Amino acid sequence: MLQQIKEALSQRQKKDLFKKRRHHVVGNRVSSAVLIPIFLKQGEYHILFTKRTDTVRDHKGQISFPGGANEMEDVTLLDTALRECKEEIGLDAGAAEVLGELDNTPTIGTNYLITPFVAAIPWPYKFKIDPREVAEIIEVPISALLNKDSLRHETDTVDGKLIITYFYNYKGKIIWGATARILAQFLDIYSRVMKDAGRQD
Repeated sequence: MLQQIKEALSQRQKKDLFKKRRHHVVGNRVSSAVLIPIFLKQGEYHILFTKRTDTVRDHKGQISFPGGANEMEDVTLLDTALRECKEEIGLDAGAAEVLGELDNTPTIGTNYLITPFVAAIPWPYKFKIDPREVAEIIEVPISALLNKDSLRHETDTVDGKLIITYFYNYKGKIIWGATARILAQFLDIYSRVMKDAGRQD
């Protein structure tokens, strides 16, 4: 399955919603990156999310992927995502098998442009969260997110562009905003991989 996801990500044409260069984004958006960590637990693929604390500067209390703003020490945006994962949840860069990249996604309430990377990580893993940034780690089965009853959506406008805003509900925890839009991209790819695998069986 992981190899099929990797191939699907490599074959797709990435959409850049905003022209950007490292350490600067046209429209004053800040370059940032997140990791979408997927892992196999009890025979089922899961996604790891974090819940942000109420003391961080942006996105207080929200459910998100581990990640953050690009810094001068980062050679690439992948370096940003891996560094932030290490800082936030104690995931070593060498433990992440990067499978590919999704579309750059802007935030609405804040001024970031997020580059998402999909990576397989080992499970179980001895995570070490930074209590200043992360309130808890949340493990969500992909099958639960694909359940149509978990999703609702609305439309919104970002920088003059009409976008769909998604809301995923997992056991009362709501995944929304840029995280949910990124998640929707990944779930679309995952679903197509699953269908292709089913046709081959």
